[in-house]
Amino acid sequence: MNAEWIAVDWGTSQLRVWAMRGDAVQDQKQSAKGMGRLDKSGFQPALLELVDCWLGLDPVDVIACGMVGARQGWVEAPYAAVPSAPVPDIPIRVPDTDPRIRAFVVPGLKQDSPPDVMRGEETQIAGFLATHPNWDGIICLPGTHTKWAQISAGEVVSFRTFMTGEMFELLRKQSVLKHSIGDGWDDDAFAEAVSDALSKPEQLAARLFGLRAADLLHAQDASVARARLSGLLIGAELAASRAYWLGQQIAIIGSKTLSAAYATALGAQGASVETADATTTTLAGLAMARNRTRQTA
Repeated sequence: MNAEWIAVDWGTSQLRVWAMRGDAVQDQKQSAKGMGRLDKSGFQPALLELVDCWLGLDPVDVIACGMVGARQGWVEAPYAAVPSAPVPDIPIRVPDTDPRIRAFVVPGLKQDSPPDVMRGEETQIAGFLATHPNWDGIICLPGTHTKWAQISAGEVVSFRTFMTGEMFELLRKQSVLKHSIGDGWDDDAFAEAVSDALSKPEQLAARLFGLRAADLLHAQDASVARARLSGLLIGAELAASRAYWLGQQIAIIGSKTLSAAYATALGAQGASVETADATTTTLAGLAMARNRTRQTA
């Protein structure tokens, strides 16, 4: 099967590719060869390892977003400064590629004050706005580094990044809490912890150690501890980002489980939230970027 074009989401730890015909997915593959495991000479072989069977004699457009465009990536795609359309310019062409492909990388976005950057999320925002014309509000993109982006008149006006997901993983796996955190979940414990952190974010460090103490003294269930850890961190994030989401139209773009957690936390504060699938919006954004590249054909 020959792809009409190839969509690529290339993060730090994962590489995901889709064989596309128009807007329809024909096939998909992934590997663990993210940007963090490659030097510049390794990007093309890692890509061809997955997509070689989709290539024919004529060059196929490969449109990539994410950390592949970082300084340590395949080619550096300079950041566009906000306020900006999420995909403002023609993506950067990767030089000297296999003659069977024409590879392009979508630039990220930057904010000078307070300093912040994003790579990959701008493509998801573009994909969401493509199906929501004239949409103004706040887009939350939960993940390892959660983004809150203010959208107005089709542009990203400002954004903030919170390391909530990374902090959760570090605390769960590398701190003293690793002895007390399990793999289950408890909805009531999550909701209570969100409310606690929202009302008293200055108590976060103490509340975190309380998870260990509750295990040692009261044999707190490990699934309750996991839900409380997540709730405390997300609640503290909501307290810090309140100026973004309070009274605003909100969309959440992310995985089903994580989006549901954020929607639950925001809903408890009376916020109106809609959710969108991260893969769907990524592909829609990459399709928009592909249309830009055809200007150079």
